[in-house]
Amino acid sequence: MSFAVAAAGSSPTEYVSHHLEHLKVGEGLWAIHVDTLFFSVVLGALMLFVMILAARRATSGIPGKLQNFVEVLVDFVDNSVKESFHGPRQFVAPLAMTIFVWVLLWNLMDLIPVDYLPLLAYHVFGLEYLRVVPSADVNAPFALSLSVLVLILIYSVKGKGFGGFGKEMLFHPFGKNPLLWPANILLNLVELVAKPVSLALRLFGNLYAAELIFILIAMLPWWIQFIPGGAWAVFHILVVPLQAFIFMTLTIVYLSLAYEEH
Repeated sequence: MSFAVAAAGSSPTEYVSHHLEHLKVGEGLWAIHVDTLFFSVVLGALMLFVMILAARRATSGIPGKLQNFVEVLVDFVDNSVKESFHGPRQFVAPLAMTIFVWVLLWNLMDLIPVDYLPLLAYHVFGLEYLRVVPSADVNAPFALSLSVLVLILIYSVKGKGFGGFGKEMLFHPFGKNPLLWPANILLNLVELVAKPVSLALRLFGNLYAAELIFILIAMLPWWIQFIPGGAWAVFHILVVPLQAFIFMTLTIVYLSLAYEEH
């Protein structure tokens, strides 16, 4: 009996529903998606391990392949920060690097065939459900974007001071007339909330749609799957780094807008 039949039933609806269900603890609002947390932590630890290994093996002589790769990545991220953020970059550059690599690793999980890891978890650990793409779970992108929102507030105060930030909330965009203060505050709050919401939903929407397409392709007969699956994987290889780059770039831009006076 196949994994799809054993764990989800034989109908296409049950198969899709099974693959879209999380391994979780609790129900409703208080449910904890264990699979998202697990893969996020594992991929974060992998990122730290590779970066620490590259730093320890760094040499001023002929660099190895790992050092070359990390140096190219660091230069790419550093140039992106220089172009968009004009304040002190001691924290923003490492933040951008972390976001780009971590989100990239999240997205790369979508290229693993949809049945492989759930099948392993089902037979080895007896887990009925498992989703392996953290960015296809709306909670992970929102958690990351809420962290960005906190940093936006911190950099708003850091760049303008409490007084400057308060004046911007009161006077921008319609001016200093007290009658317009409520409208200014409302528009600034909407803009502030829209940034993390759009940041999270853009990443989630793209990766959720991609995951769903891979699941639908997996329902085709095994001898034909590789044709649409391979074509979609090739296209998705472009989407994976692009979404990580967009998340990183928008984070830098938002922090720059928060830090600079208007």
